[in-house]
Amino acid sequence: MTIKQLSVFLENKSGRINEVAKILGKNQINMHAFSMAETTDFGILRLIVSEVDKAVEVLREANFAVMLTDVVCINCNNVAGALSSILDKLTEAGIFIEYMYAFAEGDQANIVIRPSNIDKCVEVLGSCACNVMNEI
Repeated sequence: MTIKQLSVFLENKSGRINEVAKILGKNQINMHAFSMAETTDFGILRLIVSEVDKAVEVLREANFAVMLTDVVCINCNNVAGALSSILDKLTEAGIFIEYMYAFAEGDQANIVIRPSNIDKCVEVLGSCACNVMNEI
């Protein structure tokens, strides 16, 4: 199971992230998770949102470059060592993690993973102490 992630390419300019947040808020689209990465020329805002198709539409209408990517989201116990044991199994299976980001709520943690082999990753995660999610 995978979920869709939006990647929004932004100029390195003050206020650009806020423009995205305003557009999504104005259209009643909730940001469940996000991560920001930057290079010298631009930034990449990666988002998991409540309404993927609508978000793509409204952001493109506002002239943002948006790309959709399949990612894996897992939920596991928010305890020391939980992530390490999951990553051990992925490493043993030869799965490279291109990037990941996480957020925790109380005793649960959610982790978004962009693996080199998404199908194999989902298969391996089936044997881990986690739940592969189809939405956040």
